[in-house]
Amino acid sequence: MFVITDGKRNDIGTTMEAYATAHIGTTVVDGEEIDAFGADALTVNGYLGTDGIKPLAKICAEKDKGIFVLVKTSNPSSGELQDMKLETNETVYEHMGKMCENWGEKLMGKYGYSAVGAVVGATYPEQLKEMREKLSRTFFLVPGYGAQGGGAEDVKNAFDKNGMGAIINSSRGIMCAWKSQGLCEEDFAKAARNEAIRMRDEILGAIGKISL
Repeated sequence: MFVITDGKRNDIGTTMEAYATAHIGTTVVDGEEIDAFGADALTVNGYLGTDGIKPLAKICAEKDKGIFVLVKTSNPSSGELQDMKLETNETVYEHMGKMCENWGEKLMGKYGYSAVGAVVGATYPEQLKEMREKLSRTFFLVPGYGAQGGGAEDVKNAFDKNGMGAIINSSRGIMCAWKSQGLCEEDFAKAARNEAIRMRDEILGAIGKISL
């Protein structure tokens, strides 16, 4: 199972090195190498620039790990900063996406995507489509599906022509599915499974794939 820690971490120098080691690296305790959190990827805030990404990129290269940088987040007030225009006439989120492409240039995987991904919300489908077109080697983590209002039609443009390139996240929609399905708390696992399957099939249908 691919594990993503939604920590939204960032700092610089030795502090960022410690965060990177704790979340996606390993450390030696009593002669044994320990993977503290057991995560394959970490969400990070890129607004400290390259100084905050370098320690993470180093571990990504060494340990075959990944990061997802906040680019266009799903929350209602994200546009207060992320939609602002720079002197280049590009938005802050566009520029952050471009930085993700640059940071991941030397961390490419065999399927054409780098270890430096981007968080782009389902609640802004037009911007999601725009970023997919512009960030050809950046894998997306897409929050906002389900409880925040995003649906399959909103997220379909996160994927490339092969149906790859994105992970769609639904937290409350799956964790609290027993409520929406009118079941008891004891049926938590059953309800979560049903919702995960329904979500999968809905998204596959929207991107033109056949349900497994």
